[in-house]
Amino acid sequence: MNNYFVILAAGKSKRFSTKIPKQFFDYKNKELIDHSIEKSLASKLFKKILIVTNNLKHFKKKKYPRSISIIKGGKERSDSSFKALKYLKRYKPKNVFIHDAARPNFSIKLLKKITKNLKINKAVVPIIKSKDTIKFKTQNRIFNLNRNNLLLTQTPQAFRFKELYEIAKDQKNKVTDEATLFINKDFKIKFIQGEKENNKITYIEDIKTPKTFYGIGFDIHKLVKNKKLYLGGIKIPFHSGLEGHSDGDVILHAIIDCILGAIRKKDIGTYFPNTKKFKNIRSPKMLKPIISDLNKSNLIINNLDINLICQEPRVSKYRNKIIKSVSKLTGLNENQINLKGKTVEKLGLIGKEKAIACETIISITKYD
Repeated sequence: MNNYFVILAAGKSKRFSTKIPKQFFDYKNKELIDHSIEKSLASKLFKKILIVTNNLKHFKKKKYPRSISIIKGGKERSDSSFKALKYLKRYKPKNVFIHDAARPNFSIKLLKKITKNLKINKAVVPIIKSKDTIKFKTQNRIFNLNRNNLLLTQTPQAFRFKELYEIAKDQKNKVTDEATLFINKDFKIKFIQGEKENNKITYIEDIKTPKTFYGIGFDIHKLVKNKKLYLGGIKIPFHSGLEGHSDGDVILHAIIDCILGAIRKKDIGTYFPNTKKFKNIRSPKMLKPIISDLNKSNLIINNLDINLICQEPRVSKYRNKIIKSVSKLTGLNENQINLKGKTVEKLGLIGKEKAIACETIISITKYD
């Protein structure tokens, strides 16, 4: 099949806000541009794949099959596109596909769909409908646009080479895609359904991938007379309280412990040592700066599971109140928190009502 595939990768990525141009940025364990190269090769639909770049040096260390060529791009996207067309003219191609390296998530299925439609059309362009409400601003007014009439174009876009070349060589205005050239000339375009995943990567946020971390927490304190019992930040009516340098709240201590474990920040004693400063400190005050640091670091808690291990008091009686308290202290929804009570069948110190323990596990996601 006389098809040629052009990958435009000459942009400076000014909006991407990194020292590395986005086409060379690591994305899903390979350079962004490699996704387009590998898919176009794997499709076996193209005689030649042409990479257009302003960083020829970057590609010198790479080894490609002979079907791949690399040329220097232009100042603007439209300049690079026409340079590609001029280069390919020597091969007398029937069809040419123009693709942006910034769209790595297209599928081979889409390539085949475009190819099929190109048999009876001179231009085939994938589109999707806008899911957002879009407004149009003039000097004096802002108008709502009917999103049912708005279409988002994607690449790759495919054309009869001869027609595209003739239009492109006469272009006077810079355009952001080749479909615009056809539209400006009132040439017919076959629009087909694109892919929602085939979004264009423009900002670094577009390729931030979530990383999930898990932490395990544990705490145990001895029960002593003449002290108030605090669990999960609330006072529990009981004949004894938990001994400790602070208020001894094993639930909040275990929560702090599992958060620090998930983000690899040592342990609770590092932040709250047994000094005069923290003597008798309430545990909610200890948890507050930890949650604040999480929020500042774009760390999001997914869910929290709590096992309270005690013979008495019975957890079921206070379960909802404790969950409400933990929800308020952490910023989590109540449905993200689970609390289970466990007895130890009267075994050991806990079974003899001389201690209470708590273990927790937490899931935290970071967007890098």
